Amino acid sequence: MSERGAVPLLEVRGLTAGYGAAPVLRGIDLTIRTGTITAVLGANGAGKTTLLRTLSGLVRPTGGRIVLSGEEIGATPVERLVRRGMAHVPEGRGVVTELTVEENLRLGGLWRRDRADAKRALDEVYELFEPLARRRRASGHQLSGGERQMLALGRALVARPRLLLLDEPSLGLAPKVTAQIMALLRDLRDRTGLTVLLVEQNVRGALSVADDGVVLALGQVVVTADAARLRADDDLRHAYLGF
Repeated sequence: MSERGAVPLLEVRGLTAGYGAAPVLRGIDLTIRTGTITAVLGANGAGKTTLLRTLSGLVRPTGGRIVLSGEEIGATPVERLVRRGMAHVPEGRGVVTELTVEENLRLGGLWRRDRADAKRALDEVYELFEPLARRRRASGHQLSGGERQMLALGRALVARPRLLLLDEPSLGLAPKVTAQIMALLRDLRDRTGLTVLLVEQNVRGALSVADDGVVLALGQVVVTADAARLRADDDLRHAYLGF
């Protein structure tokens, strides 16, 4: 592991979960250190999306423990997890297409009591994503794929999360836009201390910004290593990452 962020923000031990009688996650152990980006990698069907959905409360675990800042959260409702600082941006850029850019962003801070800071958070997102600032009155269905990804990410950031769960942010995007999003994640980590758990098929892009890497196969962790080691180790890359 890299030296950044020695204190764990999220600890997962023996986590099992699935859909109905079909298990997907099988005894996952995972430690996410504060102020780091951890890339979760693996083939389709490895359990990456199910992992994020279980951590964010959308799928209930059938076994194991999930501990956020020292508190067991395995049975915590989704809305309480958001209030405790967890934000989940699912695959598919799920914006509300009937609402404007600004209305979508405001959804991210509806639960917050500090209205002044919610307004500051909104302004900060517009500074981060200039295309959204220019199109704040445009409806979601009028946006490009890249703009929708920015909007989904911006909406999560309005909540000022401590832990961001991000599922396939580069899916369907041009390489230039993907590079911009990866650079933004690195900047947020360095500037604000944001902790990111990043599921990404673009392995090279994910490892270029990550501190740590976790490789899943058939619902189990098969490799946990410093991201730089994963980039440099030809045997690991060939065996698990396909390049």
